[in-house]
Amino acid sequence: MTISKQQIVRWLELAAEIFKEQQDFLTDLDREIGDADHGLNMNRGFQKVQEKLPGVADKDIGTIMKTTGMTLLSSIGGASGPLYGTFFIRSATSVMAKEELNLAELTQMLQNGVDGIVQRGKAEVGDKTMVDTWHGILESLNQDQESSLFDTLDKAVAEAEKAMKGTIPLQAKKGRASYLGERSIGHQDPGATSTYLLFSALRSAAVQ
Repeated sequence: MTISKQQIVRWLELAAEIFKEQQDFLTDLDREIGDADHGLNMNRGFQKVQEKLPGVADKDIGTIMKTTGMTLLSSIGGASGPLYGTFFIRSATSVMAKEELNLAELTQMLQNGVDGIVQRGKAEVGDKTMVDTWHGILESLNQDQESSLFDTLDKAVAEAEKAMKGTIPLQAKKGRASYLGERSIGHQDPGATSTYLLFSALRSAAVQ
């Protein structure tokens, strides 16, 4: 089973819908330990992506991913724009000219994107960032390359949720939240949450 470029486009459309629906929730999370703009930024960025999709829907997956990254870079403020923009731009490198992806190719695409996030943001696992959720996702995907695509993604979503909730007891070591020191403990990280939502949208698109 593979994921087609049509499903990649659907992923991004679903992400735009989810970030619109969850704007206030993400903003409330960010109000506790950040600038109270994460929900607004993610919604605005992915609405811009949705506007661009019709122009690239017939292109290869790499072009779709790169266009998404460039759009997010230019339309999201704060730390989220550079990090998510870099994720999609770096993800594109291994999937240029591809019309569909098998599980190994999808995993490598995501790994490349996360490598870009780590390189740009300098965050590590345990720093209370989106990297915690991505680590859970990639660890799950790499451990389960033999199951069906949907079953593997389903398990990875469960691990993503666990990693997201695992940020609650952590003290933030990166970003605006790190200024709070121990006061950041007890709050779910907004970036880890938006990553969970983004990956959940991918799982949903894969079965449509």
